[in-house]
Amino acid sequence: MNPEEMLTQLAPLREPPEIGWWPLAPGWWALLITALIASAFALRWYLRRRRDRRYRKLALTELQLLRENQGAVDALNRLLKAAALRAYPNQAVAALHGKSWLEFLCSTCPKLSAEQIRDLELPYQAHPPSISEYLFDAAECWLKRHEVTRA
Repeated sequence: MNPEEMLTQLAPLREPPEIGWWPLAPGWWALLITALIASAFALRWYLRRRRDRRYRKLALTELQLLRENQGAVDALNRLLKAAALRAYPNQAVAALHGKSWLEFLCSTCPKLSAEQIRDLELPYQAHPPSISEYLFDAAECWLKRHEVTRA
């Protein structure tokens, strides 16, 4: 017998069935659940941070309008007070004025010095001058960099 003839009589090889991707192995389920939980926590953190920092964006927009219109010192002081009330609702910010107000601003923003914001006391004078660019920059620094600690 010819070996070539014998080979032609053989049936073709049967391949095993393909392995499907479903159902997932337990390890993939654990990874999927962990990823979903981590995504939920990240989304919650992001949305809370965005909500808590919205007042900064609004205050910076208002500061830009004050800068363009050369607003008065008392308007700048009101803007800073409104932002401080939003940032520190559990502290007695509304009652602060004069030196205690300036000390509060300096204590909540380490980048700010008392020398930079001393012109905020000018509304208490008889004829307050217009706001200097230096004071606008100090107010912008406080609005961007003040530290809020949540309990």
